[in-house]
Amino acid sequence: MRVLTREELLDILWGCTILGTGGGGSLEEGIKQIDEALAAGKQFKLVSFDELPDDAVIGTPYACGAISPLTEEETKKYARLKELEESFYLANMRQLESFLGKEVSAVISTELGGGNTATAFYVGAMTDRLIVDGDPAGRSVPALQHSTYYLKGVPMCPMAVMNEFGEGAVFTNVFDDERGEDLVRALAVVSRNTIAVMDHVNTAAVLKDAVIRGAISYAEAIGKAYRRTLAQGGDYVQAVTDTGKGKLMFCGMVTESAFETRDGYTYGDTLIEGEGNWAGHKLHLWYQNENIISWLDGEIFVTVPDLICLFNLDKAEPQLNPYAVVGEHVAVTALPAPAEWTTQRGLEVFGPRSFGFDVDYVPYC
Repeated sequence: MRVLTREELLDILWGCTILGTGGGGSLEEGIKQIDEALAAGKQFKLVSFDELPDDAVIGTPYACGAISPLTEEETKKYARLKELEESFYLANMRQLESFLGKEVSAVISTELGGGNTATAFYVGAMTDRLIVDGDPAGRSVPALQHSTYYLKGVPMCPMAVMNEFGEGAVFTNVFDDERGEDLVRALAVVSRNTIAVMDHVNTAAVLKDAVIRGAISYAEAIGKAYRRTLAQGGDYVQAVTDTGKGKLMFCGMVTESAFETRDGYTYGDTLIEGEGNWAGHKLHLWYQNENIISWLDGEIFVTVPDLICLFNLDKAEPQLNPYAVVGEHVAVTALPAPAEWTTQRGLEVFGPRSFGFDVDYVPYC
């Protein structure tokens, strides 16, 4: 077991933000959660599956919803509702434990993202539970069925949900994870575009073979490479690319950035005019919360499940969707997909065709 320091926690969250491919929630809010728990005297205790008994009960807490800001009209719609005074993530965990009639022993992140990984860590620390070094995505993903839980047939239910207003429910059964996505997303749409979820509650014996082990340690290595190289004035994009065994895709200036919030997702396009070695070329990124597919000079380029990671060179930090602005200088790097997503079943669930693009996945890295 490791009790994580704040520096280690920040390395993890920076790494998760990079691996979040534009999504995964707000890093700023994630750091606030971490600091709140530390200020309360809480510890972040990271363990491997080897340190857990097989009968340890593990839950997966996270937020589901769109990542774009609310419009003024949407904000007014919720003005009459009173927010919970406490964290709705913690309230949701208690709701689920009450249904189970027992405590959850540990928590695990649902995806690698500056917001959602921090949420799992926050829930674990604030409730004095262990945090498992693993993840069922190995990156950030748009939908609930985009998980190795789904690939391995781990049941989603029981699944608890609660919004910021304390309106909660426990699902005892869903047809499958795709149907679970539809149900939860619909609740998020009427809950200020975000809802707390805890699902795939099961024992360590079941989950240890259904997730990507060591995913948090991998994120920490990525974040540490970024932080150290940036502090030294070095090429942090290349350091991240080398650490993740990826390839630099493109460098240039953003010429168009547009998005819309639809059906509980943020959909958008980022167009980049090449500079330096890429002068005269154009890169187009399309995202559904996360960067999904790219075109170089109009031809299909890098696609999911490979990770398309965008960096704001002007601010020297990973760029979150949908906040890229025209005139911003960026670098785009690709990191290899976790092996689980490159199988036939993995590509059926999280390949280009699962997003409606009739193209084959070709590994870039």
